[in-house]
Amino acid sequence: MEDKDAAVELEAVYTEMLQNNLEGLWRMTRDVPEVKPYLWRWDVMSRLVNQAGSFLPMEELAERRAVFLFNPALKHMAGATQTLYAAIQMIQPGEVARAHRHTPSALRFIIEGEGAMMNVENEVVPVHEGDLVLTPNWLWHEHRNEGVENVTWLDGLDSPFVFGLNAAVYEMHPDVYLRETKSRDITSAGNAESLLRPVALEPEATAPQHLVYRWTDVEPALARLAAMETTSPHDGVAIEYAGPNNGHALRTMGCWMQMLRPAEHTEAHRHTHSSVYHVYRGSGHTVIDGQRFDWKQGDCFVVPSWAWHEHVNDSDAHAYLFSMNDIPIMEAFDLQREEALTASGGHQEVTSTFDPAKAAS
Repeated sequence: MEDKDAAVELEAVYTEMLQNNLEGLWRMTRDVPEVKPYLWRWDVMSRLVNQAGSFLPMEELAERRAVFLFNPALKHMAGATQTLYAAIQMIQPGEVARAHRHTPSALRFIIEGEGAMMNVENEVVPVHEGDLVLTPNWLWHEHRNEGVENVTWLDGLDSPFVFGLNAAVYEMHPDVYLRETKSRDITSAGNAESLLRPVALEPEATAPQHLVYRWTDVEPALARLAAMETTSPHDGVAIEYAGPNNGHALRTMGCWMQMLRPAEHTEAHRHTHSSVYHVYRGSGHTVIDGQRFDWKQGDCFVVPSWAWHEHVNDSDAHAYLFSMNDIPIMEAFDLQREEALTASGGHQEVTSTFDPAKAAS
């Protein structure tokens, strides 16, 4: 009888706690969405964003013509991971995406098409395939296509992180469009070597803040790095787009380009930072927590925090993987951890193969 009375009294305590927005720590559960490894096919993403372009002219769009990639676990967050947003954006000839600014930082990796211009703080930056353009937070920016073909790029933002802090602020430009008051492309001038750092080396905080990194500088830098054998056992020939923020491109996001040589198979490791990959060129596969993800040019895939992963180039040509990560956030709060897989020769056992058509969403 006493046990029953005690249980009733305890339940009354719990009820009163909830009524007063209180809860016992001993009853707390870790109800956090578990980000899943996932892969998005380029043929599907490209087809859908182009179909949207045929129905939705820019003047009918509130912001941008972008199809975002959401992780199955983060459907309501518009996030590929808890901290990173990714989208495929397309702009048609003659279109202008009006100017705005926001507290989230952004990046654009140009996938295909020529003729696009990015105006950032009144400086027009022409962009080409393989270029990376940055929009640090709270800078005015707009996009325009002065060419004759569609231009498509990968958007990357730290918006899930900023939304989580309830610090997202957006503002449209009062004049709708930006004027061009600065010399074109002045931020890409200078020593390109200072903007590209081998991942295997420690970062320096002395690199300048640039808006654009050219593929015509990145590709030969990777070739020179491969010849010097300054490589990572887990990432192959990899460079980071360097910036002033502890060596990272942006305060909250790092950007890498990796070159996997023919038949190269990296060793598995895991880390607390998450990454979103875009296959710029080539084909191969990545094993994530024992699941094989086959990828080809244009595909995107996500490696969640603390997931074992290794990359394989199955072809006889070089493969290039662009990626964005949240390393700066992890480092800022001393949360960055990394562990190498030492068993089984550094490689995982493949237990399944990912199929987007069958993946649960």
